[in-house]
Amino acid sequence: MASSVGRNSAGFHPSIWGDKFIPSSDSALKKTDVDCQEEEKLQLLKQEVKKMLTGAEIPLQELICLIDDIQRLGLSYHFEAEIDKLLHCVKDSFIDYYGTKNNDNLHDVALSFRLLRQEGHNVSSDVFSRFQDSNGKFMEELAKDVRGMLSLFEASHMRVHGESILEDSLEFTTSHLNSYLDSNPNVPLADLVRRSLKYPLRKSFNRMVARFYISIYQKLEWHKQVLLELAKCDFNLVQKVHQNELGYITRWWKDLDFKNRTPFARDRVVECYFWITGVYFEPRYAAARKFLTKTISLTSIIDDIYDVYGTPEELVQLTDAIDKWDMSILDELPEYMRYAYKPLLDVFAEAEKEIAKEGLPTFGVDYAKDAFKKLTVTYLHEAKWLQTQYFPSFEEYMRVALVSGAVKMLSVASFVRMGDIATREAFEWLSKDPLVVNGLSVICRLSDDIVGHEFENQRPHIPSAVECYMKSRGVTKETAYAELRKPIIEAWKDMNEECLLPEAPPKPLLERVFNLARVINFLYDGHDGYTHSSTRTKDMITSVLINPIPA
Repeated sequence: MASSVGRNSAGFHPSIWGDKFIPSSDSALKKTDVDCQEEEKLQLLKQEVKKMLTGAEIPLQELICLIDDIQRLGLSYHFEAEIDKLLHCVKDSFIDYYGTKNNDNLHDVALSFRLLRQEGHNVSSDVFSRFQDSNGKFMEELAKDVRGMLSLFEASHMRVHGESILEDSLEFTTSHLNSYLDSNPNVPLADLVRRSLKYPLRKSFNRMVARFYISIYQKLEWHKQVLLELAKCDFNLVQKVHQNELGYITRWWKDLDFKNRTPFARDRVVECYFWITGVYFEPRYAAARKFLTKTISLTSIIDDIYDVYGTPEELVQLTDAIDKWDMSILDELPEYMRYAYKPLLDVFAEAEKEIAKEGLPTFGVDYAKDAFKKLTVTYLHEAKWLQTQYFPSFEEYMRVALVSGAVKMLSVASFVRMGDIATREAFEWLSKDPLVVNGLSVICRLSDDIVGHEFENQRPHIPSAVECYMKSRGVTKETAYAELRKPIIEAWKDMNEECLLPEAPPKPLLERVFNLARVINFLYDGHDGYTHSSTRTKDMITSVLINPIPA
């Protein structure tokens, strides 16, 4: 069996980045006078926007549009308290204001609904019934209000199970917005419509949303110059923060020398960092970003050890070593496994030490270790399937593969450096596979399998969800694709539902799990953009982490 499993090769392309992000000297990491001037400018612009948000003279409907623009431009982290206060006011008046037949502004109703649901306020979708005729169909005259239709389309993606009115609104708006594009392909609003139809805000990668919206915002008739300037300034300053962190991360990675020590594995540390900026991009989450990037990068190497290279006997040994989590057994492992095992234990020990130094309890690290142990048990399970050429049923496959997709472990690890908001109760909640984490796992596993299974079939590999579904149900590949996309749609509803439950953890924690799903939605859009990162993923990384926005 060693000949077919061990010492295999998957033909992964090498890193496309080389040493690009490693600064040539420490001085490259220091702030320049230009940086300081930009930060001063940022603070002045922030004060102007803050006045706009707190000004009593601005009507509530204008404030709602302002909040939408602030969020799309990637600026909401600067104004969390102000936005939270405003949305509480909107919630208090939502039914009175929108629950009557008097207000028929589709854009206002749909935008307010979406912003409130995003914030975790469980407002009713019944407000949209006023836009339906006596037969329960959305009125055709609404199609003339393109901005309103776009807001209704975005609001439809906040739906939970059983909200047939939002199912209808999604179908209605999708059809009419596509018709609008056919007849108005080159106006600025069409760019926004085109983008939304492909990447609805609820499922979008935060930095990609900001980069795109900044590029078209100035062409939109409702744009505000102060917001545009703030967005450009903030994006470029955040980009420099990310570049500095990526310099540190790539230097750490280069010192570990995986390129030469594990040449069979994917060398994707830059892609991993990009992934994690989608989980949290805000400068204040630097420690969390570094920890989670190191964790996901090492997970990728370990995944490839199980999936591509290790012999069955060696994989049992590695699983046992990870279960023991003990540096004293390092020498018992094959040499190539030591290169991944030692850094893994080091990264978790480093996090534990830093958390303790901050005077916080370190229980989160233990939860993350447990999640990692469970992950490698499923890696071994799949390796044994391959060894015996076992073909699981679809249900059996999913029980294992929902864990081996690694996002349950990454969800736990994403909380570890979040500070005191990540309580023991929050970790306990995560450990019980809540709807939002299970939904994330379904989205990750099925999206990955749909786009990646044919590449994986070019080498010895276990059947994917696609093959298991085809065999279990006796259907074609195309039918399997269509059927497997249905649970992905339902999983987004599960995730939305969890965010509205009163017992859900605080929004900053829920947001990490949701953001993992958003990144996956981008990376596995049409192909495996993580494994094959030299085209579309490279362009995304270039736009977010390399090219600044011109002033």
